[in-house]
Amino acid sequence: MEKYVAAVIQDAPVLFDLAKTIEKTADLVHEASSNNARLILFPEAFIPAYPRGLSFGTNVGSRNEAGRELWRLYNENSLNLSGKEFSSLSKMAKSANAFLVIGVIEKEPISSGTLYCTTLYFGPDGNLLGKHRKLKPTASERIIWGEGDGSTLDVFDTSIGKLGGLICWENYMPLARMAMYQQGVQVYMTPTADQRETWQTSMRHIACEGRCYVLSANQYVTKNMYPEHVLALEQLEPESDVLCRGGSVIVDPMGNVIAGPLFDESGIIYSELSLKAVIASRMDFDVCGHYSRNDIFELKINRTGH
Repeated sequence: MEKYVAAVIQDAPVLFDLAKTIEKTADLVHEASSNNARLILFPEAFIPAYPRGLSFGTNVGSRNEAGRELWRLYNENSLNLSGKEFSSLSKMAKSANAFLVIGVIEKEPISSGTLYCTTLYFGPDGNLLGKHRKLKPTASERIIWGEGDGSTLDVFDTSIGKLGGLICWENYMPLARMAMYQQGVQVYMTPTADQRETWQTSMRHIACEGRCYVLSANQYVTKNMYPEHVLALEQLEPESDVLCRGGSVIVDPMGNVIAGPLFDESGIIYSELSLKAVIASRMDFDVCGHYSRNDIFELKINRTGH
């Protein structure tokens, strides 16, 4: 497909509520597909929440029982990839006849004792193309999420182009980006929780570097969206009323912003993507072709799992 419409969702889940978040996700997918979107991107950790401002009762060298209980609740509302909620996502993609890319917190299937920050890729037939687990949770994210590995560093060759990407600050890992470029990524997706202006600069840089479209989806979240028992935690008192301003954006392969950035509200941004524009942009810079020096540099990826 030479040209098509992409949609980037900027919204918040029903925090810490898996069932209601699935319902909200279905409504947003329907809205995007009603506007002819063939590719729909959701933010990092949309299901069930990016738990901004929460410490889960941790200090260096200690944890408390209230924090363990909060993590248990977070775990309980995270996504089991063999559960009914996962099947609901598959049905959404098929009903919309669209590629659906969504950030979730994935529950480790055997012990249920490890959570992963994961991006799921669904095809328009509802089948799961694959997933990517965040390689390196950032700062205190390491307390609540496990690390991914090289087995999920994939780009998916589809009818709308080669789709791939990394999650939030993984995009500051040059070799991880190069792993995407080596596979010829054309539409590079960056679900994130970073609302800063520097993130916008990074998205434009990646588009220029990879000569690819970059779609970045962030959440718009206010403190009062937390459930009451979470909102009552003292650790949230110093947080501002707006926990995340958003900043979702779409950038073309020459680094030009073509939709967004959207700040300070929920919404969906749209843009038409052209695979011909990707090829044309690589005339003077192809990071894995004529602008690489494979006689000097070599990247090796360990694709085995844990």
